Amino acid sequence: MARLSAGSVVSRILLAAGVVIAAGVTAVPAEAGAQHGSYIVGSPGNGRFPLVAGGRAAPLVVSADDYPGVVRAVGDLRSDIQKVTGVRPAVSGQAQGEVVIVGTLGHSPLVDGLVAAGKLDVSSIAGKWETTIEQVVRDPLPGVRSAFVIAGSDQRGTIFGVYDVSKQIGVSPWYWWDDVPIRHRSSLYVEPGRHTQGTPAVKYRGFFINDENPALGTWGPEFFGPGLAPGFEGGFNRHLFAKVFETMLRLKANYLWPAVWGRAFAEDDPQNHATAKAYGVVMGTSHEAPMMRGIEEWNRHAVAAVRDSAGNIVTPGRDPYGGTGEWSFRRNPDAIKAYWRDGIRRMRDEDFEGVVTLGMRGNGDVSLPDGDGIELMRGIIDSEREILAQESGRDVTEVPQVWTLYKEVQRYWDRGLRVPDDVTVVFTDDNWGNMRKLPDQSMPPRAGGYGLYYHYDYVGGGRNYKWVDTNQLPNIWEQLNLSYEYGVDRLWVVNVGDMKNEELPLQFFLDYAWNPDKWPLEKLPEWEKQYAAQNFGDSKAEAVADVLHTYAALQSRRKPELLNRLIGLDPAKDLSTDSSAVLYDDQASPYSLTNYRELERVTAEWAALSAQAEKIGRQLGSAAQDAYFQLVLYQVKATANLYALRLAEFNNLRYAAQGRAATNDLAALAEARFADDQALNQHYNTGLAGGKWKNWQLQPKIGYGDIARYGPNAPWQQPELNNVALPDEIFPAVKRIQLPAAAEMGVAVDGSNAWWPNATTPAVLPAFSPYQSQPEQYIEVFNRGTTAFDYQIRPSVSWLKAEPSRGRLDKQVRSTLRVDWSKAPKGTTNVPITVTGPGGSRVVVQAVVQKPNVSQVKGFVEANGYVSIEADKYTKAVSSGGVSWRRIPGIGRTGSGLTPVPVTAARQTPGGNSPRLEYTMHLFSTGPVKVTAYLSPRNNVLPTDGLKYAVSIDDGVPQVVDVIAATGSNDTVMNRQWERNTSDNVNRTVTTHTIAQPGAHTLKFWMVDPTVVVQKLVVDTGGVLTSYLGPPQSTRS
Repeated sequence: MARLSAGSVVSRILLAAGVVIAAGVTAVPAEAGAQHGSYIVGSPGNGRFPLVAGGRAAPLVVSADDYPGVVRAVGDLRSDIQKVTGVRPAVSGQAQGEVVIVGTLGHSPLVDGLVAAGKLDVSSIAGKWETTIEQVVRDPLPGVRSAFVIAGSDQRGTIFGVYDVSKQIGVSPWYWWDDVPIRHRSSLYVEPGRHTQGTPAVKYRGFFINDENPALGTWGPEFFGPGLAPGFEGGFNRHLFAKVFETMLRLKANYLWPAVWGRAFAEDDPQNHATAKAYGVVMGTSHEAPMMRGIEEWNRHAVAAVRDSAGNIVTPGRDPYGGTGEWSFRRNPDAIKAYWRDGIRRMRDEDFEGVVTLGMRGNGDVSLPDGDGIELMRGIIDSEREILAQESGRDVTEVPQVWTLYKEVQRYWDRGLRVPDDVTVVFTDDNWGNMRKLPDQSMPPRAGGYGLYYHYDYVGGGRNYKWVDTNQLPNIWEQLNLSYEYGVDRLWVVNVGDMKNEELPLQFFLDYAWNPDKWPLEKLPEWEKQYAAQNFGDSKAEAVADVLHTYAALQSRRKPELLNRLIGLDPAKDLSTDSSAVLYDDQASPYSLTNYRELERVTAEWAALSAQAEKIGRQLGSAAQDAYFQLVLYQVKATANLYALRLAEFNNLRYAAQGRAATNDLAALAEARFADDQALNQHYNTGLAGGKWKNWQLQPKIGYGDIARYGPNAPWQQPELNNVALPDEIFPAVKRIQLPAAAEMGVAVDGSNAWWPNATTPAVLPAFSPYQSQPEQYIEVFNRGTTAFDYQIRPSVSWLKAEPSRGRLDKQVRSTLRVDWSKAPKGTTNVPITVTGPGGSRVVVQAVVQKPNVSQVKGFVEANGYVSIEADKYTKAVSSGGVSWRRIPGIGRTGSGLTPVPVTAARQTPGGNSPRLEYTMHLFSTGPVKVTAYLSPRNNVLPTDGLKYAVSIDDGVPQVVDVIAATGSNDTVMNRQWERNTSDNVNRTVTTHTIAQPGAHTLKFWMVDPTVVVQKLVVDTGGVLTSYLGPPQSTRS
């Protein structure tokens, strides 16, 4: 196929959009639009410009001398206005009456003429990066009464101004990717005055399409047509990327890492780069793809030589450059350098805008096969810079370049390797939303500045997460704000997987990168509401935003792919040094089935949210249903359904082990929930937008861990064979049992996985207390046969009631126990509860009732052997030395979190009057107690030793804890300790203290490092039960 120029590519795009380019000036009649924003309204007024009024739309005028990307964007504005109002005036080459003038400084004769004539003041945008003004100008030209001028400082400044108008009139950036309906408006007026979105705080802002199989990887070639590289029909062509580029620009993004899973951007369609140029998008390549070449451009044409243990070639390899085919700079340097040289020549010859990735990683997102010696990496970067100087046609210091410190690459930085000052150093998160390193504030600033690479999607240890959005705004905000405060502002890129399903966090990432000051922490609810209004209108915005907020809070507790992995610890091993101390069970629930009713309560929260989301959906009009399903309902409902499936599945396995008559019912229930999951997927794939999203929703998420089915990678990799995703399954599989005919009673109690009379230990309920925060205690009576029987539950005292206390039982019943505290005696009372069943069978359950003999308590009160406190429920927050505490609503797994501010504060020595949080509590126990601090799973981003906080009780000496050392987590090698912290989304560390006397005490959490986020504190006096989230917050008196 002949290579088209960027100009011919954009000409085709413009013709498709209906934009006519005249020799000098093109007038595109602006179709009318609907109002939604601050400077476009729906009614006339003093000085307002009639964009659409009386069935007429003001013409859009753009110079053919302007950038192709600007001219193309005007075509989109024309289409957007027509979609909003239905008005489509004739195209006119004359600027008369009221017109819209769109142009870039220095590239638009009309705009430049207005500036020269003193009609338009551009001093506030001239010379700035991607900056726009929108202004109504009176009598700008002969025969023109007024003009609405959209003027940009550069190409993208103008483009972003154009798309801002589209957004203001009511066109969502997601109108195409999520079928968001466009609300009709009959008239539109522009407010007088000067309007601007300002200059972006972060220069390059974009995302990485990655991990795109099976969703985008299947749907894309089917919808847009196959890739054009022979033998690689699964590649993505320019038609797909055109839709990506348009959405990027509507979101004010300017930078893209294209998809890489078996795909090569430049080869899959020779017009891909030209299309990026035509849209005005900056292209980059990922951390494993240096010098503007995707790694698949090498893999498709090279076969690596095979060497023996001595390094001798036993099977020759090949590549297009006469080398050995090895992706090795040590063994195949000439071929590698020639390959890179072609990448830079292509960028120069095709004249597209790019940011060049430096460095080198191993083929397949791994470390280099040559080892990680600093001298080797220095030689690689020197060679790349030499090629850039020779081939780019520019001063090498003027070519935008990045060195991304992803995974093992950060070791070079930590060991002292530094790249030339003009190169942007990109710090990364740990793949789970926790930054690994930030700039050392004691070092001078770099000319190339710093960037960040963040993840909303991930493939790797401890397990992939790529099904639905699991990213929470408070957590994102905290890490982005932290990075920005430390001077990371040159380039931000986020891994969004397939892009679709990550719309909300992606848009926030880009909005925040544009203007962090606009979105301080307290305005996150406002942002969520604006996002909801943008897609579903003002009337339901608050309700939709509330659903999305709650969804993110619940989802952030644990990735849904990990709902069948329980992570435990071997008490005989040292977690801080031994990775084998971390134990995985991929056929168990991480949430407790028996303690604190944990899995039940979490599943109920999801069910309530799903019901709320469905109710809102029924209130929306028919036109919004497809968009609502994609942006809200599917993710909420499918995740709620998955929790219901897991609850039924794991109770089924527990019941099967106990021989319960209800076992098979729960097997059927789990299978019904699986059928519901498949039905939701089917609706997504066939029922939306006339089948537009056929074969999108294919991502497995339930069958992780089934080694017997798909091999040794099953614990972390999606269910797949030969790199093709498999249909989902229930794993572990449910069980069915055969029951005897005769009735047989079994008894289970709250807080225990045992059952009686099978167990050899006594049946004891969790202790009762008037201050308890755990759910009400219960007894379950169940049948182990098929014949119904009568049962009775009889507490030995009248002030302890069981409800129900008797009846006929077919399969099982749960009886709740309640104490009448006005009649219960003070002190500790052991109350036998007798459960009787068929044939005189009998089980005695012990209830320990604790009514403290105290007249007054203050603070959080011990009950059931613990005090559990959410971090933001402090008694006193002590500020000192310019350091205070910031509450981050919702960042915790069960509530909010606290972190010191400013985030750039120096490390503190705890004690005295240094910054701390104080919590008043009342303990009845004495002796040793353990305090577990639940912290956000952060890494040590600072050039200090470890990540530290301190804890004390009363006047005790603060005990300093190094979180990294205590947990053994290593984010560079990503060991099992790190997998535990990221999978559980929490750092848990323990200190031990001694309580001499019962009564009031003060728990103190001391600041040491400014980047710690504390979520929850639990004082274990001997009764904390195993659970995922920890015990519920204690009663506060």
